[in-house]
Amino acid sequence: MTLTEDRAPARQVLSAEERYADELAFLASYDDGPRPPGWALTPRAVVTFICGSNGETLQGPTSSMKVATKFVGERALVERCVVTLAGERGLLLVGEPGTAKSMLSELLAAAVCGTSALTVQGTAGTTEDAFRYGWNYALLLAQGPSPAALVDSPVLTAMRSGRVARVEEITRCLPEVQDALVSILSDRRVSVPELAGTEDAQVTATPGFTVIATANLRDRGVSEMSAALKRRFNFETVDPISDAEAETTLVRRQATAVVQRAGATFGVDDAVLDALVTVFRDLRSGRSAEGWDVERPGTVMSTAEAVQVAASLGVAAAYLPSGDILDLVPGHLLGVVRKDDPADHGRLLGYWDGPVRRRAEDGSAMWRRLWDLRENLR
Repeated sequence: MTLTEDRAPARQVLSAEERYADELAFLASYDDGPRPPGWALTPRAVVTFICGSNGETLQGPTSSMKVATKFVGERALVERCVVTLAGERGLLLVGEPGTAKSMLSELLAAAVCGTSALTVQGTAGTTEDAFRYGWNYALLLAQGPSPAALVDSPVLTAMRSGRVARVEEITRCLPEVQDALVSILSDRRVSVPELAGTEDAQVTATPGFTVIATANLRDRGVSEMSAALKRRFNFETVDPISDAEAETTLVRRQATAVVQRAGATFGVDDAVLDALVTVFRDLRSGRSAEGWDVERPGTVMSTAEAVQVAASLGVAAAYLPSGDILDLVPGHLLGVVRKDDPADHGRLLGYWDGPVRRRAEDGSAMWRRLWDLRENLR
């Protein structure tokens, strides 16, 4: 195949509504119960889409399907999120980095309204236009203010169509930019003063419109939300995965997907993966599985970071095989830990001198090998 051949380029990552299109279509026909205005699925089907069918095969009118679990967390949390959105109230997902807040936001939007694409990425450079509207300046200069020259923001598009708008990292936006959402969430309309005197001077929200925002607890105080804006959101905290086996399964599944996208087969041994997840959980919680105290590093030892390390090990095993893949673990862990605070390097060494050494002394060959690799942390 030559570069001149006409073919659609492959995409690295599909959106949730594309990746799970078959499940969404099945659930739409499987549960024909009452739905809030503008919803593609019933609230019950949205919860099933995100939490899965617990291995049960659901029987629809014309087909059957097992629905996979996509979010590893409390079902009650997902149910509260769905109830919030059904009441057309803003939903704010908060938590430590790497706890799948963005993934949950995307899944909710895809299931509720069929698209997760109406998204604003919050940064220090995000302007109010991202929440309200902008202008096509060529048309503006040629014709003056007109509906044709108006450029809708993702939020305004969601208002017009009765869909879910997503705001990622809302606390990264400046407070005066955040507060553009106050009137949108309370009055459910956006005024366009430039079109005063016309029927387009005000855009009102269609039933079904709401907003899902995310915020990292580590960003608290960067751009603190005003009390007025906080009152317009229901806050839900997304905690790290509590079950070690569930976290290991998730890390394996997502790392496998990453390695497959890289054109290889995931070949990391289960024992290595278990040890990797154990290290992350110990350092995250400040206590080992055996109950030994561990000094927590300042950086976030999230599940998302564990996935990236596992994926890196998988790619290395596939493309750069050189002995035992376990030998690479300390170097990758050091790369995760040594990000913010230089003292975290010493904390990782302290973990090696504590739980890793004690497990090695208890006779575990895996941990004995990791203890022997301590020099790789220097």
